[in-house]
Order: sequence, then C-alpha cells, then structure tokens
Amino acid sequence: MADTNKNATLTIDGKTFDLPIYSPTVGPDVIDIRKLYGQAGVFTYDPGFTSTAACDSTITFIDGDKGELLHRGYPIDQLAGKSHYLEVCYLLLYGELPSAADLEHFEATITRHTMIHEQMHNFFRGFRRDAHPMAIMVGAVGAMAAFYHDSTDINDERQREVASHRLIAKVPTIAAMAYKYSIGQPFVYPRNDLDYAANFMHMCFAVPAEEYVVDPILSRAMDRILTLHADHEQNASTSTVRLASSSGANPFACIAAGIACLWGPAHGGANQACLEMLKEIGSPDRIPEYIARAKDKSDPFRLMGFGHRVYKNFDPRATVMKQSADEVLELLGVENNPILATAKELEQAALADPYFAEKKLFPNVDFYSGIILEAMGFPTSMFTPIFALSRTVGWISQWKEQLGDPQMKIGRPRQLYQGEAMRDYVDIEKR
Repeated sequence: MADTNKNATLTIDGKTFDLPIYSPTVGPDVIDIRKLYGQAGVFTYDPGFTSTAACDSTITFIDGDKGELLHRGYPIDQLAGKSHYLEVCYLLLYGELPSAADLEHFEATITRHTMIHEQMHNFFRGFRRDAHPMAIMVGAVGAMAAFYHDSTDINDERQREVASHRLIAKVPTIAAMAYKYSIGQPFVYPRNDLDYAANFMHMCFAVPAEEYVVDPILSRAMDRILTLHADHEQNASTSTVRLASSSGANPFACIAAGIACLWGPAHGGANQACLEMLKEIGSPDRIPEYIARAKDKSDPFRLMGFGHRVYKNFDPRATVMKQSADEVLELLGVENNPILATAKELEQAALADPYFAEKKLFPNVDFYSGIILEAMGFPTSMFTPIFALSRTVGWISQWKEQLGDPQMKIGRPRQLYQGEAMRDYVDIEKR
C-alpha cells in the first residue's frame, strides 16, 4: 500500500472521522474506508462498485477519459503493434518485458503444455452436441482440477506457476475442442511447430482429410485479438476471479468462475451482440433506417459495438483492431458476405455522422473483433470463448498478484438491507 500524507474528514451526527487518502502512481486518489464501520458504525453504498477500489494492483491501468490502457506501464497500441500475445502474457505475469532468452523459454514451456489429459476427451462427449461452447468451457476448465492434482495447492509457489502455464496453454485447446464438438468434427491435436494464434486456428479449422495452412495475415489478426483482450483492469470477470480466489479456491475453479461471468451479454458477449445487430440490419441499403432508429430516443434499438462504458472519447484498442479488420477483409473480401459489407458501410456512416461524434459513439474493439471473427468463419457462439482464452492470462496474473498480497481477505461485500425487521413466527393455522 502506498504511503499517505493526506486525510479526508467525514462528519456523521456531529462526530468527525479522519480517513487516510492514498495516491496511486496514476489515476484518482483513494479514500481508505476499511476502519469506517468499526469507528463510525456505517457502511458505504456503491452498487456496481463503480467508485470503490477493492484492491491495489500493479498490472493494468485504464484512463477512460484519455483513452489510455496500460499494461505494466506500456500502452496497449505499442504492445499490439510491436509485440505478440505470448510476450504480453509474460509481461502481465512477471511485470517486465522478457529478454530474448526468457521469451524463448516461456514460449517453449507454453507450447509443451498445450495437450490436455486424454481422459478429458470423454468429459466432452458427455455434453449435447448443441451445447453452447461457453457452457462446455465452464465445465471443462473447472474439471481441470480433477486431472491436474499436482498444481492445485495455492500455497505452493511452484504449483501456482505450473497451473498458470497449464491454463494459458490448455484453454485454447479446450476452446477449439468445444467448437469442434459443436459442429460434429473430430478433435484436432495441437501442433508444436505453430505459434500460439496459428495453433489455435489450426485446431479449429483443420480436418484429417486434408492439410490446412494458416494464412499469416489471419494468424496475426487472431494474435492481435488475443493481445487486445488480455487484461482490462478490475472488470466484472476479473473481480469474479479475485473474489473466488479470496476463498482459497484452486486456480482452475477461479478461472472457470471468470469464464462463467464473461459469458454474460453485458460483458464478453458484446462482439456477439454486434454481429447479431448486423444480421438484423441485413444489408447496406437498410443502414439509414437503423441510423435513424439509433437517434430516436423512443426507439429501443441501440448500435452495438459503438461507444464504451469505460472509454469516453475513443477505445485505444479499436485503432489497432481496425487495421487488422481492414487487412482481413482485403484478404478475404466482402463481396459475397452481406454482413461484412453492412459492417463496413455502417462504420463509415457512423463515423461521418455528427450525431455519433457528439455522443462519442465510436466503433469499439468489439465491433472490429466481431467483423474479423465473422470473416474468419467463426460462428457467433465462439466469439465469447475466444475472448475467454485471451483473457485467461489477465485472470491468472490478477489471481497470482492477489495471492501474494499480505492484505488479502476473503471477499465479503456489505448490503443496504431493505427487508422486514425481526418479527415472530406465525403458526400456519393462524395465517
């Protein structure tokens, strides 16, 4: 915890309480209210925790007004433009960019952990074929604790390290298997000669009947999607992982909890909602109609993939993702895909409309990632699993940081109780 030289004064019923104020490296000051209940007998009320810091962290910082996203101090556009996903994984896990030798060793370690226990194949076959891939991922990742007993002791630093590597390596395999199972195709084993993103795409799209070669442009676009979603500070799923971790749960259970939270359409399902909107619009000629609907306050229609709850002026990830989207669409074309043609036209129409500029409704990372994944051939049901595999390293990094925090306590939010006060039980014949 940072040193403090400032205090806030709170007055309740004529009594004054001094509360320490801590100043972060960057960002707003934080008032320490940990002793408030003990001293003043009151709780604070903050639904959604939008004004509450539940931890201190050194991993990721977001300034929504400035459109900044920093991982260990490095801007996301620099990382996505100059680095690749596993290098960012190393940065998030260990705090510094790796040397060439460190990166080579880390990549080799992850590569040699990509296969899952063969008995887990039987676990997959217990699901219905039409099961949502996220449902399968929640079950399969949680079940890893039943197969990897030698990395579930959270008090053993080496076991924490092994669990971290296993999750980063195996979640893409699990996601690809969930996809293959949903379409009735055989599982494809990982290949050690492919990089992380290319290996994932190969496991998703290769079939035994013929050779599948991953196009480097598509592989690079996938790597950027993974990089841009690697971590995003204390969002809903990350907070869920931390809350689960605070109870002492094993790492696989904690990450499964994060996947379950990410499944919600208000969180990880945003790019899926964007594609569903594009399908509803249907064709470029209907865009003016939907633009008008988006401006009509009495119409419930909203443009999905535009604007962002955190970023108030622009999404720093979107600029890099737009570049990848342009490259992918140039490679694959949009002529025979009305959804992609609609997306390109909608992007241009929205960016040229003063209304959307005034309302700060800019295309965000979900808009472009949805376009890319659709162009690659992924169904919308796979969008959130891909988000989950990219976010796994962020969850793990936050999990590791919390376990090393001497201030860690089991999470126990308070409430503003609005129910009945104590009353006596009434026998049933008198009710």
